[in-house]
Amino acid sequence: MYAVIKTGGKQYKVRPGERITVEKISGEPGTEIELNEVLLVGEGEEVKVGQPLVSEAKVIAKILEQGRSRKILVFKKKRRKNYKKKQGHRQYYTVLEIQEIKA
Repeated sequence: MYAVIKTGGKQYKVRPGERITVEKISGEPGTEIELNEVLLVGEGEEVKVGQPLVSEAKVIAKILEQGRSRKILVFKKKRRKNYKKKQGHRQYYTVLEIQEIKA
C-alpha cells in the first residue's frame, strides 16, 4: 500500500516503514502525528484518487528527529553599483517514519 501526501507545499509518495524528510512540523521526537492531506491511495491495481483529497484517508507518522539542514549561501550583487549582500540560510526539517496508511 502507498499514498501520496501533501505537506509543506510539497508532495511525497510514502509507504509504511519509510523515513522521509519534510519541512518543519511542530512536535517532539517520539510523538505520533496524523497527516490528513492525502491526495492518492493505492494498493496493487486499485487506486483511489482524491478530488483534491481522498475523504477519510490519513497517514499516521512518528516524528524521529527535528533539525536544521546545512547552510546555503545567498549572494546578491548589482554590477557597477557597489552593492553586494551575502546571507546564509539553514532550513528547519523534520524526519518522519510512516507507521500506517488508513484509507
